[in-house]
Amino acid sequence: MAHFPDDIDYGGDQLKEGVDFYLSPEGYRVMTEAYLRRRGYCCANGCRHCPYWPKAVKGNTRLRNP
Repeated sequence: MAHFPDDIDYGGDQLKEGVDFYLSPEGYRVMTEAYLRRRGYCCANGCRHCPYWPKAVKGNTRLRNP
């Protein structure tokens, strides 16, 4: 998982801790399923809460449980 710098513009939307992500014990931002669904596509990074199936297929928009 990647670190998300605080100075990146995410399209005008501010990410909200506890809603869009949480911090792992290692200090990584783990994106929530709710955020990943709102984004609308798979990034192919193997996200822990990826809602898309099959998992980790870049650009995939097919939801696991619609």
